[in-house]
Amino acid sequence: MRYHPISTSFVAAALLALPLQGLRADTAPKVIEEVDFAISCGPTSQQAFKHAVWTLHSFWYPEALKQFTAIAASEPGCAMAYWGIAMSHWYPLWYPPSPAALKAGSEAIAKAMAAPTQTPREADYIAAIAAFYRDNDKLNHQTRAVAYEKAMEQVHERYPDDREAAVFYALALNASALKTDKTFANQRKAADILNKIWKEEPNHPGVVHYLIHSDDSPQFAAAGLDAAICYAKVAPDVPHALHMPSHIFTRLGMWQQSIDSNRAAHAAALDYAQKSRGPGSYDQETLHTMDYLEYAYLQIAQDGPAKEVVDELADFRQGEGANLAGAYAVAAIPVRYALERRDWQAAAALSEPAIGFPLERFPWAEAMIAYARALGDARTANIAGAEVEIGHLQSLADKLKDNDLYWANQVEVQRLAAAGILAHVRDDDKTAVALLRAAVDLDATMDKHPATPSSVLPPRELLADLLLELNQPAAALIEYRAMLSTDPNRFRSLLGEARAAKQTGDSATARDAYRKLVALSKPVGPARPELEEARSYLAN
Repeated sequence: MRYHPISTSFVAAALLALPLQGLRADTAPKVIEEVDFAISCGPTSQQAFKHAVWTLHSFWYPEALKQFTAIAASEPGCAMAYWGIAMSHWYPLWYPPSPAALKAGSEAIAKAMAAPTQTPREADYIAAIAAFYRDNDKLNHQTRAVAYEKAMEQVHERYPDDREAAVFYALALNASALKTDKTFANQRKAADILNKIWKEEPNHPGVVHYLIHSDDSPQFAAAGLDAAICYAKVAPDVPHALHMPSHIFTRLGMWQQSIDSNRAAHAAALDYAQKSRGPGSYDQETLHTMDYLEYAYLQIAQDGPAKEVVDELADFRQGEGANLAGAYAVAAIPVRYALERRDWQAAAALSEPAIGFPLERFPWAEAMIAYARALGDARTANIAGAEVEIGHLQSLADKLKDNDLYWANQVEVQRLAAAGILAHVRDDDKTAVALLRAAVDLDATMDKHPATPSSVLPPRELLADLLLELNQPAAALIEYRAMLSTDPNRFRSLLGEARAAKQTGDSATARDAYRKLVALSKPVGPARPELEEARSYLAN
């Protein structure tokens, strides 16, 4: 796919990214801040409910909770107001609810079931979300997410003309999908449902939002581009809606579009957080947009703006309750700045950002910092330090094994990769390559979590770098190309492809890769030496 890498407006840039025949006529919808969701409560509650569900579809949970709570206060007998409260305490694609959220959601379900104003259809909606909260002290999150999905499937089948049932069922399919299912079966089923509704409701925030999540994978990202372009225009004042297009832009290597999307989202999120909690405050959306910004800046060699993101994070002081997306961003942002630039001394010296965020509650987030330090120590010949950090990674993986195999395996990938680099430093290159291949193979069984644009340093790229260092450019070229097939326009992989091709004598591939690198990179401040390397090769 060909596109203009630079623009002043993310919407304009994204439109330029599409071939003309790929543009939908309905991608410029009017902003209508409600959905068509009829309930049996009074007219005032009905109108407020339509807007509250519109807000809920953009995962603006604090605002949705306020709105549903206000409906319940003004009409205590309105059962669906309590349904909305319960829905606002669950974050299907983000992270499991806290014990406090589970308690609040369960209490809302009890009130919904007891409320007098409800129809059989509304009772079915309430029973579906009750399936998620039921026995939450005995059943794990995934089991309850699947129970909700099956219940919503029944609601969808029972009321085939109810578009909201279809939309919430599609979300439930995405929520219960396993990150180890590389067929993306749930996501494909959800996308089929949503695409049919989109033809009839081009303004629906849930449809375009959940389509982006359904297509957030290397295989299907191109299919999600229309929805990405549409979503921010459907809900232009909602921070998460401004951010979500960047999930697709990131998958397609559209870095400037991702930057523009996340700068708008970050400004909106920061404004909301600081109006809610005061100066210096941040929330999950603030941090989440910063992680995507950091990643995109580094891919176009804008190290100055990337450093500003690191500095902004360090200045935060007052946040909302700790959660998964926040933990990922807090750990990843400074780690990315060191590792993407291969600043091994900075990586070795990393510590947890001093913003009062309890990373110890998220062992896999702690692991990212240990991973960076292990690589930094190994590459700066601090063998003992690298051994300590690799041991720390092992203990963190062990801590996660019993209750979260996905994150345990994510940490194990990092341990294997770091151990491989340490083996190389020790001149045991056979073991080094074997360990890194094991890391690549394990990583290939999983998809990234939606809380992040990418892992902080992909093991396949590390393997390719090592093979190039070992004077195996043909083997390295295979790995770099495999990286670029799933993560297009990654700076380090394009650079590696160029260097490996040059060493194999494939000047055409080398020139093409160096040309792409120069075209994509828009350095702010001192240029990276790799860009001078590329320009010199192209000049000769």
